[in-house]
Amino acid sequence: MKKKVVLAGGTGFIGQYLEEKFNHLGYEVKIISRQAGHISWNNNMEIVEAINHSELLINLAGKSVDCRYNAKNKQEIMNSRTETTNILGNAILACDYPPSLWINSSTATIYRHAEDRPMTEESGEIGSGFSVDVAKAWENALFSFDLPNTRKVALRIAIVLGENGGVMTPFKNLVRFGLGGPQGPGTQRFSWIHIEDIYQIMLFIKDHEELSGVFNCSAPNPVTNRELMSHLRQVMNVKVGLPSPKWLLELGSVIIKTETELILKSRWVIPERLEREGYKFRYSTLDTALQQILKKS
Repeated sequence: MKKKVVLAGGTGFIGQYLEEKFNHLGYEVKIISRQAGHISWNNNMEIVEAINHSELLINLAGKSVDCRYNAKNKQEIMNSRTETTNILGNAILACDYPPSLWINSSTATIYRHAEDRPMTEESGEIGSGFSVDVAKAWENALFSFDLPNTRKVALRIAIVLGENGGVMTPFKNLVRFGLGGPQGPGTQRFSWIHIEDIYQIMLFIKDHEELSGVFNCSAPNPVTNRELMSHLRQVMNVKVGLPSPKWLLELGSVIIKTETELILKSRWVIPERLEREGYKFRYSTLDTALQQILKKS
């Protein structure tokens, strides 16, 4: 029987990358999505059928947080994470042959705004506010299931960098139009991870059957926002980058319907568990990651 992996919420930036990679490894890839042409979140029977006999279930589902945090969007952001996680947990319970590993997305935003010290899985301090409430509810949904034959892993994913989508498009545009200077104070930490490392981390956890629980999914060398924009200008060969003060960011976020938290919160997250377990990052420094991502720019 062909090996099978299920990508829940697998039509986005990360999901498309993983689909291609797992196909290349010879896996049959099943995708659960709200988009037509895939298994619907409303079809419990098909979801159970897809997950049954699978080797790995990866849940990436969740409404984008790149929006205004009004009441409607907040509810959709929360529900799109907790409800899908609950659907998957119940589907595993209904399987005769459940997957040996369930990897569920979480977010590095679960930690507090940190400019004083890095946050690890053991010593990190959980923050407060809407985004943190979402992250906690998301993880609680995952770990609430008692699944004796399925390891459960929550990946607290930092900001993902890759060629075809994600945050690189708006960052590149800012630099191209001369706005590639520091944003806000510029001292806020930017924890990031290359999309290839997300894939490799998933394979690493799959192959190390003793691993479960929470992992910080971030590169070991976070930078400040000022350093981030400087690296981008350097790699893109743009000499000048005007700064964006906080008031300008607040104004701009209203116009483009997003929140300044995405830029101004200091995420200083270190992958202590992964490094302790022996994972070697393909892209451990921002410079090497940007060189690879922007090589065609």
